[in-house]
Amino acid sequence: MIKIINKKIRLLLSVTLMVIVIVGLAGCNRKENQAESTSKSSVNTEVVSSGEELVIPIDEVSDQVSFYPVEVDGVDLEVIAVKASDGTIRTAFNTCQICYSSGRGYYEQSGDALICQNCGNQFATDQVELESGGCNPWPIFDEKKTVDDDNISISYDFLKESTGIFENWKVGY
Repeated sequence: MIKIINKKIRLLLSVTLMVIVIVGLAGCNRKENQAESTSKSSVNTEVVSSGEELVIPIDEVSDQVSFYPVEVDGVDLEVIAVKASDGTIRTAFNTCQICYSSGRGYYEQSGDALICQNCGNQFATDQVELESGGCNPWPIFDEKKTVDDDNISISYDFLKESTGIFENWKVGY
């Protein structure tokens, strides 16, 4: 009887120890992933100063939305670029035209849709830059950018004009 109890206690201790190790490893991995995610976004932020431009290489743009974090005079902005199904490249600010002031009015991609993180509205990636107004990404139309064979360039002046729509962007989230 004592041998059975000792075996059960050893088994219970072994299982408990394995659970502790697994939970500890999972927690460390999650912290590493969060740190990696945070460092990627801060490392990739491009600072655009007066007289400069945000330059997006066309060969980086695909049917998956590319996010380009930009800092202009201390204000964080983000530009999105995506290749539509017709092959054209579309650009917009990653902030919702309706929800921008909420702080959560930004988009994340799910399949072929961009989803507003404030209201949940889904917006087809093929519609980026085509519509102005409503709950969709703030478009950057052709007259506000320069496109050549290799790059899309957005001027400091236009980015500076647009900082107001990013005043609460992702604040506290």
